[in-house]
Amino acid sequence: MFLLLWRASHAVMRYDEASIRRAGFRSLSDFAVLEVLLHLGPLPVNAIGAKVLLTSGSITTAVDRLAQKALVKREKSETDGRVVLVHLTESGREHITNAFSEHAKNLDDLFRVFNSEQRAQFAKLARKLGVHAEKML
Repeated sequence: MFLLLWRASHAVMRYDEASIRRAGFRSLSDFAVLEVLLHLGPLPVNAIGAKVLLTSGSITTAVDRLAQKALVKREKSETDGRVVLVHLTESGREHITNAFSEHAKNLDDLFRVFNSEQRAQFAKLARKLGVHAEKML
């Protein structure tokens, strides 16, 4: 069972990465950072890192790279001057909105192998396995 899951997950990840590259990103982390900001709004660097599973050094590097491309900007929080939030720029918002739309379509195409009943069953089983694995740690 594990070998089947492992092989399938690696094939899906390769498909996902290829879709992200076709959307104009060389880095999965750059796409993930912009996607989080698109859906959650401005966040501190450490919160972004936690959402996209990057270490503090890696997330700082990714945000620096995106800032150099003028896709994100850092601004002090209006409510707490000690906190620096990362915001999408207009260019960044346009870039990730277009890329995310195309990427979501590609992922929908991938999962068309399942009908709606199978999708619901797959989601239920994947959640059940994940919860069970977490409990067994």
